[in-house]
Amino acid sequence: MQAGPLPFPNLSPELFSISLFGMEFALRWYALAYIVGILIAWGLATRALRRPALWPGGTPPMQPRQVEDLLTWIILGVILGGRLGYVLFYQPGVYLDDPFQVLRIWEGGMAFHGGLLGVVLASWIYAQRQGIDKLAMADLVAHSVAPGLLLGRLANFINAELWGRATDLPWGVAFPTAAAQDCGQPLGVLCGRHPSQLYEAAMEGLILGALILWMVYRRHAFHAPGRVLGVFMAGYGSARFIVEFFRQPDVQFVTEGNPLGLAWQFGGVGLTQGQALSLPMIAIGLWFVLRSRHEAAKERPA
Repeated sequence: MQAGPLPFPNLSPELFSISLFGMEFALRWYALAYIVGILIAWGLATRALRRPALWPGGTPPMQPRQVEDLLTWIILGVILGGRLGYVLFYQPGVYLDDPFQVLRIWEGGMAFHGGLLGVVLASWIYAQRQGIDKLAMADLVAHSVAPGLLLGRLANFINAELWGRATDLPWGVAFPTAAAQDCGQPLGVLCGRHPSQLYEAAMEGLILGALILWMVYRRHAFHAPGRVLGVFMAGYGSARFIVEFFRQPDVQFVTEGNPLGLAWQFGGVGLTQGQALSLPMIAIGLWFVLRSRHEAAKERPA
């Protein structure tokens, strides 16, 4: 019988580090997750574009060589959108007091929902400039994202960040940071927390990614423009909404009178900031799925 929470594995946030000219340079797991996620997305996108049968009329929306340029735009969208989203959605007061903190991205602070908006805007601009069908390109991008989400959440776990609420379940983890070990437990007792990063890795990355790839390669989902985009948005939004029940909210939302960190409260019930931002994703995603049914019906012969 387990006497307490599972110990956090002996993992370093840094894969390796080297010293050059008196300066320390390190490759962190989180950076590696971004790099590998982008490379996987690149591979998935070019593979899909090289299979004309996956696309309506046997015509992919763009050439495989264009993926490299698109990724440049997307990377900018992720970084700028993710950072600005974190500033606007989670800590606007702090950055209004010191606007130059916005530039300190090396100190952390990125928001998925902001990054998503950045990717949408960057992709739209690129498609507009290149004359590419925007909805088809959105489907292409959406089907490539999940592996990066999986790796990113695993990196969050390795970094011992974004951990969950306190729990006495057998798989609760004793994260090593002082903040994680401050959950009102008796003196000398370790605080076990939900490994919410792993929940998100499984739901947003593994399960959603497998579903979308099955849709694309077995159910010809690209033939219904907007379906892959819709499933991704509704799927991610739903997964994030559920995980927010187990994930510890950002410290600025937690007060003595609001221990659950609810950012929006209505008549005794409320939503965390992550849940509030996920609801529009779910609604928009479902709209795209329903719209795609009409587009698929038009393509089928009478």
